[in-house]
Amino acid sequence: MSGIRKNQSTKNVSSVLISGAGIAGPSLAYWLHRHGFEATVVERSSFLRDSGGAVDFRGEQVKLLKAMGIFDAVKATETAMGDQVVIDGAGEPVVAFSSAFFSGEVEIERGDLARILYEVTCRDTRYVFGDWIVGLDDRADGILVTFASGATATYDLVVGADGLHSGVRGLAFGPEERYRRDLGWVIAGFTAPNDLGLDHEGRIYNVPGRGVMAASARDTARLGVGFVFHAPDLTYDRHDVAAQKQLVAATYADAGWQTPALLKGMWQAEDLYFDTLSQIRMDRWSTGRVVLLGDAAWCAGPGGSGTGMAMMGAHVLAGELAAAAGDHTAAFAAYERVLRPAVKIGQKQGKGAGGFLAPVDAKKIAGRNKAYKMLTRKMVAGFFNWLTARAANAVEYQEYPTGPVAPAVRVAGESRIAA
Repeated sequence: MSGIRKNQSTKNVSSVLISGAGIAGPSLAYWLHRHGFEATVVERSSFLRDSGGAVDFRGEQVKLLKAMGIFDAVKATETAMGDQVVIDGAGEPVVAFSSAFFSGEVEIERGDLARILYEVTCRDTRYVFGDWIVGLDDRADGILVTFASGATATYDLVVGADGLHSGVRGLAFGPEERYRRDLGWVIAGFTAPNDLGLDHEGRIYNVPGRGVMAASARDTARLGVGFVFHAPDLTYDRHDVAAQKQLVAATYADAGWQTPALLKGMWQAEDLYFDTLSQIRMDRWSTGRVVLLGDAAWCAGPGGSGTGMAMMGAHVLAGELAAAAGDHTAAFAAYERVLRPAVKIGQKQGKGAGGFLAPVDAKKIAGRNKAYKMLTRKMVAGFFNWLTARAANAVEYQEYPTGPVAPAVRVAGESRIAA
């Protein structure tokens, strides 16, 4: 079964199916349980993904972590990142940023955060790995879901928390091309051996149209590597990892500095993330019994406070469902009213990320570096801190009445969660 039939009948909600076990989905599962709803999370991957770069939290979003009882676990596994240093072609420093500029009040690797959220929700939430939604039939008594495995089940609501390339969005709202706005840059990220000898520090290097970022934080044996390059007309196979690596290698073949060593690490990496820098623009995030959350609804791109906004959105969505006594039509409308102004700020900040991370020519690189130097001066540091925290503070944390507080999560381990 494919596509979605819509029925606008309203019914009190008890069961919710969430597509995506990244950050947004488990965050929503946490709050749904707090409000007395039953949540099931389905994840296409056969295991809990543990890759991805670092994410930081500031201001109101730190309050959210504390309200969820996971701040101590996040703090215990924080990156403790130090300076990020912009360098020239000879590897000499141009300007250095202290951790507060890029790492916020607390920073954690995305995989560590995913494990923490899984561990705090797995006792009360059913997780299904290695399956995904292929059909949605919105009926008067619920929404009938068909899975790739052939199984079917009926839920009161379905939430697409499955990222930029959301399958739920495609079924409920139509092709991705209607909503995705490519910004003209591509990002590739992976983990590599720390052959640069970095210790809780990072390097930022540029040649025209290409940016290289390498950092080693909590685990100093590893490097988190990011390549961002200008490619406004790129076409590629999203599922062909070998071809993606070949494209990156060709793009950076003459980039200089330590790039050849980083490319060598890329060929061995098993966790390559490769995608366009894109945003999702939608007039509405819900239709019938289906609603979108996080990147599936409003992907902003780097610098748009995407992770924190997704977690705050999960809190608001669950809270509004409880406040509306399960009337999903009213709850979805309230959720959008609260989140849309903040999303607009995040998307505005994220829109220019590509040009900042990978300026297209030498003049723009020099201008960007000049701006970096100005931002490190005391007289403008306060403004920069305000600017970086603006998206994080765009939604004020508010309490919704809940049931008993769930126990605080223990510090997550290193093992993957099998299907």
